[in-house]
Amino acid sequence: MTALSKKRFVFILFDILIVTLTFLFFIWIKPASLRIYLPNYLHPFLIFLGIWVVVSVLLEKFKIKLIKKERDVFAPVLIANITIVIISYLLMYYYHLFNYSRMIVYGTILVSTILELILGVTHFYYKKPTDIEEFEDDDRKKLQVVPDYSQELVGSEDFDERRKTIRDSVRKEIGVEASAYLEKYMDIGNPKVLILSTTTLSNIERIEAGKRIALINLRRINDIKRINKFFIEINNKLPDGGLFVGNVETYVARYHRIMKKFPKGLNKFYYYFIDFPLRRVAPKIPLVKSVYFFLTQGRDRVLSKAETLGRLYSCGFEVEDEQLIGDRLFFVVKKIREPFDDKNPTYGPFIRLKRYGKGGKMIGVYKFRTMHPYSEYLQAYVHKMNSLQEGGKFKNDFRVHTVGKYMRKLWIDELPMFINVFKGEMKIVGIRPLSKHYFSLYTKEMQERRLKYKPGLVPPFYVDMPKTLDEIMASEKKYFDAYDKHPFLTDIKYFYKAFYNIIIKKARSN
Repeated sequence: MTALSKKRFVFILFDILIVTLTFLFFIWIKPASLRIYLPNYLHPFLIFLGIWVVVSVLLEKFKIKLIKKERDVFAPVLIANITIVIISYLLMYYYHLFNYSRMIVYGTILVSTILELILGVTHFYYKKPTDIEEFEDDDRKKLQVVPDYSQELVGSEDFDERRKTIRDSVRKEIGVEASAYLEKYMDIGNPKVLILSTTTLSNIERIEAGKRIALINLRRINDIKRINKFFIEINNKLPDGGLFVGNVETYVARYHRIMKKFPKGLNKFYYYFIDFPLRRVAPKIPLVKSVYFFLTQGRDRVLSKAETLGRLYSCGFEVEDEQLIGDRLFFVVKKIREPFDDKNPTYGPFIRLKRYGKGGKMIGVYKFRTMHPYSEYLQAYVHKMNSLQEGGKFKNDFRVHTVGKYMRKLWIDELPMFINVFKGEMKIVGIRPLSKHYFSLYTKEMQERRLKYKPGLVPPFYVDMPKTLDEIMASEKKYFDAYDKHPFLTDIKYFYKAFYNIIIKKARSN
């Protein structure tokens, strides 16, 4: 057992002692003897204590090497103990166990939590110097993996020796396969290629702008607090055409990691009842989001491939390549422009997408989210990689999440578009409101004609069921020609034909 494992084991035993003594204290102060209360509470307490220890270990409450600041003490304790309260309440509700004293149950949890926080902060301030060296992961010490040596050394024996040292360091941190992937795109021994292992924004800010042709960060972006600011700062340091290489653990890889990490049965319970609600649902709830990021500081964030690449595109990069190696998705991106000035990217379940309206005016189309966050920045990339399938949608669109596929089939995602109808920006029957990228795929003639009409909820697509983009444009042109002659009757006719195809022929949106 390592020194870290021994210390963590001691903390677990000490925590069990805290909870037990707190429980006995509240039993003792109740207006009755221990002889009456203790037998009734002993077995439920032992079950509760088991839940306390298991959840604390699963949520890494005792993983003290992650503690760098005072607030790092609070996050794991509060997250773990709130989860324990929720699980305990659900068990009490399911088994109708509400006859226990609330003072004993909640008093034990509250006081134990306070004692844990006090002792955690005390440990942080008064740990020995040797402990600091053993547990602290200081980004400043890992800022530059590549030695900052001059161009004069290139080709010398000293240069070759340093190149070997660099390659060994990179292989040690990310593995041989990932290191080989990096070397396909650049010479990692080049003095103009900076290799970092950091999640700290200030480390990027200290780099001199324009001096490096490429920047590699070996740490996964899941642990970066402000990802966009981090990417924007990297963009500022690179010249046009400069490369940035990074990696991320996607939510799919995270799922497989958890399935392997815990025993069968426990792994799915942990993922669906603890990890999923805490790590994927909580950060997307407006009122809970701020508390979540305050407690976790963005560490161990769950990210999708679409969100990662979308953030990179929004920050001025273009994807050159991506490859899944082990449990990490490595990406190579190139700086192509300055970052977008988008202060409010769509992130929550209710989104407002920029689409062309009548007269070329950009309107905010309301929808329920069916894609991962930042997916709107990836339309050009997905089109380049996969082109279009029948019906004009993108093939193999990884941006659409699982629930979103079902929402699209039932048109649930389009219900908020009635807000646009009430605002007068759209009508019931009409052409689809298009994004800038999708609009650019149309011919010049159809682009100009499209802007003369107000978009609608029910498009001509569901009347003619076209399969290709050319057929979609022909279908829309046919609608325009009919609408110009008889606007009201055309919309009534198209509405009922679309209704028939949807209900009887089971036409569905992809």
